[in-house]
Amino acid sequence: MAATKKNSFEQLPLSGRIALLFLILALVSVGYATAIHFPLDADIESAKRRYTQLQDELARAETKQRAFLALQQELAEREVQDRELKKVLPQKAEMAVFLESLNQTAELSGLRIERVEPRPEEAGELYVRIPVALQLKGRYLQLAKFFYNVSQLQRAINMENISLSEPRVNESDEVELKVSVRATTFRQPDLPQGAK
Repeated sequence: MAATKKNSFEQLPLSGRIALLFLILALVSVGYATAIHFPLDADIESAKRRYTQLQDELARAETKQRAFLALQQELAEREVQDRELKKVLPQKAEMAVFLESLNQTAELSGLRIERVEPRPEEAGELYVRIPVALQLKGRYLQLAKFFYNVSQLQRAINMENISLSEPRVNESDEVELKVSVRATTFRQPDLPQGAK
């Protein structure tokens, strides 16, 4: 009985079979396009847009990083410059350091310091003057060497009101002098209350 029954597909003419084959292929193609291809295409487009967006964010981040590194470099350079300027014009009087540097310079030059007399500070708008009256004793060459060495110190120091007196010849036939000088250094003025 099963052998006598014919399949309905077999009963279709050749043109019907071909049409049915094209119909099945069209349904499979539409199913593939709607289920797989179009979603993948949309995902690819979304990924391309996201990639472009991330590339833009990366470029902005790199620009910000370069700006940050430049500012960081500038800050480091300014801190070095600030430290150097504080050596020239410190925030505090630092009298002990100032007097020690004068004493060492005098000793290296061969001068003897006979008297050190700090004077009151003189406030100015941009700096505070710190004068110290010195009385030294030594030869001309030692005096010149002392003034030269003071000019080479990092801290700003003025040598003012230089007075040479009492020349006399010592045991080695060299002329020694008594020198009175006003050594003035400077510091930054005090900041107003609340300012930092």
